[in-house]
This record gives sequence, C-alpha cells and structure tokens, in this order.
Amino acid sequence: MLLIVQIPCHNEEAGVGAVIRSVPRVIAGVDRVEVLVIDDGSSDRTADEARAAGADHLLRLRGHRGLARAFEAGIDAALRLGADLVVNIDGDGQYAGEEIPLLLAPILEGRADAVIGDRGIRDSRDYPALKKGLQAAGTWTVRALSGTQVKDAASGFRAWTREAAQRLHLVSDFTYTLESLIQAGKDRLRVESVPVSARPVARPSRLFDSIPQYLRRSAATLIRIYALYEPLRVFAALGGVIFSAGFFIGLWFIYYFVAQGGKGHVQLLILSAVLLIIGFQILVMALLADLIGANRKLLGDLLFRIKRLETERRNPGADRD
Repeated sequence: MLLIVQIPCHNEEAGVGAVIRSVPRVIAGVDRVEVLVIDDGSSDRTADEARAAGADHLLRLRGHRGLARAFEAGIDAALRLGADLVVNIDGDGQYAGEEIPLLLAPILEGRADAVIGDRGIRDSRDYPALKKGLQAAGTWTVRALSGTQVKDAASGFRAWTREAAQRLHLVSDFTYTLESLIQAGKDRLRVESVPVSARPVARPSRLFDSIPQYLRRSAATLIRIYALYEPLRVFAALGGVIFSAGFFIGLWFIYYFVAQGGKGHVQLLILSAVLLIIGFQILVMALLADLIGANRKLLGDLLFRIKRLETERRNPGADRD
C-alpha cells in the first residue's frame, strides 16, 4: 500500500524542509511512504529546499495558480503515481507530520473514506476570539450544507482513500477545503474528524488579504458549490419566495379593490404581476438547473471512471477499490 503525502507550497522555503523531515517514513499498515511537493510558482528557493530535505517527487507549476489549483494538481499527480492513500499537509509547518498515523487510523480500520484533522480551535487559547467565531460559524455552515459531522471545515490536514481522491473534482479557484467537504457529503463518502495539534502561523495568510475578503470569497464559494449540487432546492426556494410575495401582494390589492370599490392602489397590482412573473421564471429555471445537475452527476461519474482507468493502466498491480 502506497501513501503519498502531498505538500502544496508557495514561497515556503523557510518551513517546507522541516515539514518534509517530519513525515514518518514507516507507518503500520502502509508499505511505502513518499512525499510529493507541489511548487505553486514560488519565487524563492522552495523547490531547492524540498529536494534537499528528501522530497521523493517535485511538481513545479508554471506561474502562481492558487491553493485550490495546486491542491488539485497534487491529487492528480499522486493518483498517477499509484497512491492508495493520499495525505495533504500544509507547507507552513502548522501541522505536525508525526501525527499522520493518527489521521490514517480511521481509513486503515475501514471506518472512513476521508479524514479531517480537527485543530481544536474552539478550545485553544492560541487563537483570537474572532478566528474562533469564524471557524465555528464556517464549520456549522459546511456541516449543514454537506450533511457531514466534520469539526474543523477549514483544516488543511486531510487524508483520503484512492477512490475518495478520484472523486474530487474542484471548480473553485479560491480554496479546496470547503468545496471538497460539500462534494464528499453529496457523494455519500464516510468523513471522520480526528483531533490533531496545530501551531498558529505567525506570517500573514497568502490565501487572502483581509477577513472581509475571506468571508466574501468563502460565502461565494459555498453558495456556488451548494447550488451546483442542489440546484432545484436553491432556485425553487428563491423562486418560491418571490412568487409567494407577488401572490400575497395580489391578495392585498384584491382586498383594497373590494373594500374601496376598485379605486386606487394600482401600484400593488403592478408589483404583484412583476413578482409573480419573476418568481415563475425562476421556478422554471429551477427545473432546467436540475436537469443540468443530472448531467453534472453523469460527468462526475465519467471523470471518476477515467481516473480509475488511468490509475490501473499506470499501475497494473494496484488493487481495485
């Protein structure tokens, strides 16, 4: 059984070497452990430090593509290398590579398809109250949208089986953490959380410039991904609210029409008609979006089968999931 530990990096020359050296090379239940570093267009010596620290594979992207694209490139490369298990760990030293066996335990015991490391932010004194509140709110939202019981939705310390990794198809350019969880929930994958230690990162985040920007982009990602997987529910709810508003405003006009002998309040009739038309159009859009969503599921299954065939072709001796 081959474990690939992937480390997406962008200008992490100061810490990537320590992260690589912290990865245990002998893990019970795993035959071989290899480290894959994804250099996301770094302008420093990240690649040189990775080689010096003993990285088995180095994937260098042309230009800075962002965390989501670097993560996806790493998953694709790991599968092509024949990985049976994939672990993702950040290159900034936030997570302890020595705890990878803890992360893998639920998978090796057959209880989970994907495991998320829980940093315990809500009970930690190392994180400010604002970050605790945002983490709790974000995790609650992702749990509600994905149907999973994950405890730390933003954690980048994660493990997947080969089949779970083959089912990852990202569309976001911002971050993979939220989208992959919603996708896992909608694909009915077994997702577990395990407590892990984490060190606060002193340097500013390279993913976003400010908290408002992070909130805005995260909210847009959640809405987009949930609408992608549940288009009928999203558009039907929106259309239903608008149509209902138009209907009740129409009843209000009828009341005034009867009570006052048909005089005045024509503006209510116009508003009611506009809302009813818009609401009906959105409801029709909901049906069309649901049909498109069915095609998305078929395409997702097709991509999964293609990835499986590619893995088997490149690694004929690999076990089928």
